[in-house]
Formats: sequence, C-alpha cells, structure tokens
Amino acid sequence: RVRLQVQSVDKPLYRGTYHCFQSIVRQESMLGLYKGIGSPMMGLTFINAIVFGVQGNAMRMLAADTPLHQFLAGAAAGLIQCVICCPMELAKTRMQMQGTGEKCASRKMYRNSLDCLIRIHRKEGVRGINRGMVTTVIRETPGFGVYFLTYDTLTRALGCDADDGYIIPKLLLAGGMSGMASWISTYPVDVIKSRLQADGVGGANRYDGIMDCVRQSWRREGWRTFTRGLTSTLLRAFPVNATTFATVTLFLMYMREDADGVKDCEAMRPSLQHSSL
Repeated sequence: RVRLQVQSVDKPLYRGTYHCFQSIVRQESMLGLYKGIGSPMMGLTFINAIVFGVQGNAMRMLAADTPLHQFLAGAAAGLIQCVICCPMELAKTRMQMQGTGEKCASRKMYRNSLDCLIRIHRKEGVRGINRGMVTTVIRETPGFGVYFLTYDTLTRALGCDADDGYIIPKLLLAGGMSGMASWISTYPVDVIKSRLQADGVGGANRYDGIMDCVRQSWRREGWRTFTRGLTSTLLRAFPVNATTFATVTLFLMYMREDADGVKDCEAMRPSLQHSSL
C-alpha cells in the first residue's frame, strides 16, 4: 500500500497491487513483504486495547445505544489511539521504503523499527516522531466512528444472536465489511499521511505541509492519486478486521457468560454499554 501511494508518477515502479507484490518478491525475496513488521507487532496490541477499552467506556458514559453514540464512541477511541498509531506508522513507512528494489540493501538507514524511531528522535526531536499526526487524527477519528457504527449496524441486520449456529461467519462478515467501510471513508487522507511520513527518505523534502502535499499531488496526478493502493488496502482490511472483531466479540460473550452464568446475546456487541474488556 505505502509503495503504491508514494511512488513517483513520472517513473512508477509498480503498475498495480499484483505487480507490486510480484516485484517485491522477485527483487527483495519474500522477506521484502515483511519490511516494517516490527512496528505493528509492538504497537497493535496496545492500539486494540485502547480502541476497544475507550469505545466500551464511552458507550457506558453516553448511556443510550444509538447510531450517533456508536459513531461518537468510536471516534473518541480513534482519536486517543493516535498517540501510538502515528509513530508506529511512521516507523513502518520508513522501513518499508528502505532498500526499495534491492535484495540486500547496500546501505541501511535503519536497522529496525525501534532504531528508526530513535534516529528520527535524535535528529528531529518529538516533533519528528510525530510527523503526520494531524493527518493521522483526521483519518482515525471519523474512520473509527464509521468502523464501530458499521459493525453495530451489520450485526443487528444479520441477527447475530448468541445461539445462532452461523454466528461466527456473521461476525466475520460484519467485521470485515466494517474494516473496509472505515478505510474507504478516509482513504484519501491516508494517501497524504503516507506521503508526508515518507517525505525526505533518501533526499530532500518535497512538501511544506498538508495542503502543499494535497496541491502538488492533485496538480501532478489528478484525483486518482487519492485512490492509490486502495485495492491492496481493502484486500488486507477484510481478513484483518474480520478476525479482530470476531475474536473480541466472542471473548466478551464468553467472559460475560462466565461472570453472569447466562449467555447474553447483547454481549455479542463489544460496543454496547454493559460490555467491556
């Protein structure tokens, strides 16, 4: 996704998602597909804990379970987790851009994700490791609102009852579709965020800020620039979010059953006010 988003329009390295996948495997081996994996592995556990914890507590504070409250609780969760998400994605982006097209990079700027953040901090300070924070907030706040609102709507529409024999496929479908809806709703902002975070890698900075990045991208590539990498993002979003939501929901259901001695179908939705991590 990142390589498709930030590649030069004048000399594009990849024609699309499949060609990008093929090129990385051919030029950098299978290990090239896992560049930057250290950063998500360090941060995603904390991010998911924050997201579902904040969302559940926000729903309890809002009291009524309405579509608006689902959106607001999700937006609050998205906003707070940006503190971890932004540095994590900065390191991931820099690691993924390092050694593009080289099986054994002749000169590595960063040894790993942690080393990447340490070097950025030494050179640019706290502001450096929070590069792209504004665009991250703009993406994550409404994105997570859509995420939880879509999941709640779909689980209700699909009739995700605790005794339903097809409960797991339904949860997987609802979670996967929620992840896709979330990404589609804010994807153009993600393109700008990736370009800002990758800016300056191996050369001088091209952008003076968010609006300058938007103007330059629009002027050089048109509206299509804001959909670069969308296919690969959606292909990843469905299985990842299907697994995440199904796991969290089933965990909450059985924890509530153990606590109350009764299997409550309301616990199928982790976002309802009486459900919490």
